[in-house]
Amino acid sequence: MNWDLYLRLSALMGLEFAIWGAWMSVLAIRLLGPLKMTGKQTGWIYATLPLACIFAPLVSGYLADSRFNAEWIILVSHAIGAILLFVAARQTKFWGMFSVMFIYSIFYTGTLPLVNKMVFAQYPEQSTWIFFWAPVAWALTGYLLTGIRQVRKTGGDGPDSLVLAGVLSLVMVVVCFFQVPLKPAATGNPLFEALAMLKNGSYLTFILVQLVVSGMMQFYFLGTGRFLQDRGVKGKNVSAVMALAQAVQAVATIVLLGWLIGLPKGLGYGEYEGFQWIFIIGALCWTILFTTYIVSKRALWVMLIQAFHGLAYVFFMIGGQIFVGKMAPEAIGASAQSLIFIATNGIGLFLGTQLAGYVMQRNSVGEKFQWTKIWSVPLAITLGGAIAFAILFHVPSPDDFKKDNVAPGIEKLTDDALQQVSPLPLGEGPGVRASL
Repeated sequence: MNWDLYLRLSALMGLEFAIWGAWMSVLAIRLLGPLKMTGKQTGWIYATLPLACIFAPLVSGYLADSRFNAEWIILVSHAIGAILLFVAARQTKFWGMFSVMFIYSIFYTGTLPLVNKMVFAQYPEQSTWIFFWAPVAWALTGYLLTGIRQVRKTGGDGPDSLVLAGVLSLVMVVVCFFQVPLKPAATGNPLFEALAMLKNGSYLTFILVQLVVSGMMQFYFLGTGRFLQDRGVKGKNVSAVMALAQAVQAVATIVLLGWLIGLPKGLGYGEYEGFQWIFIIGALCWTILFTTYIVSKRALWVMLIQAFHGLAYVFFMIGGQIFVGKMAPEAIGASAQSLIFIATNGIGLFLGTQLAGYVMQRNSVGEKFQWTKIWSVPLAITLGGAIAFAILFHVPSPDDFKKDNVAPGIEKLTDDALQQVSPLPLGEGPGVRASL
């Protein structure tokens, strides 16, 4: 193992998700609590990240594949992001918070596919061990925030989560200075080539089902904090309780993810059949979580079932990003990763935020929520996603996407045929390989 490169990329991956985890799980408590925002307003503030993710990764992915070093784009984005997070911590009105968080999200979401590109381009053989640090950092940030609140004797509804995210962003800027340079490598239009992958029916199915199911995470993020409080968990402890999901996610990333992806091949199935398995299992883990939310009245079970969000995330979301990394040609890696982030963290989370905000507001009386009705919606949709992956999805091969990029008329030529048109060794004939 190249420990130097591993440590650099692990720090990059860990901080990327520590920044996100510092505020994502707990900001809703502040919005719905002392700031007195409605469920719909809270939904719109949480929608800033998916809204930005619809277009920002597309721009950053193109720039990283064809114009600038990926690590410099990440550095500049987080430097600006730190300033915006400190400004957001001072906002108390809806429009002020919404505006600042939307601008911040543009810079933050643009870095998501670039961190993945850094990993898949420089250290693909140890990618799961690097992804391991994403949930670990998210969980540690949750515990750190809880510890800070315990020491300062504050509640769980202050602006400290945004301040912590800003400080971590500044640390990320320093870490970017120590990354191995990753120069752009695409020679054509990486965006068009990434979009061309959607011509494969199975890959299109993968993108669409990921889009729909990933949106259900917004029910989890918008509702779980308040739901835990209604079950008797103190607000200052919510972030630590929800961090259990990231602790389990970290273990599953190392122990289960690679094993499940490779298991079907060991049983005699295709090399990539394991991806279908993990997508189904991931969706069903969310189904089990929301089912437990409905049937259990005890705080202990609601706390323990947080582990299933961690399992769902690693199998469904991280598994999906690894799947894209396996399928996409390396030269368009950032653009291909940007598309999966647009589908899941962009369109999926935006629609999920709107649906969750609407359902929560419709099923509330005063400050009380009718949780059974609320959780029934994501339960049904995640179960439908698992069924869709089981019936409609057929795992493609990386070769399917290499053929899509071959010039018209060349696809059907085999290496033997090429040998016949040139007496030179394969690949040395003038114009033969140049046309591929």
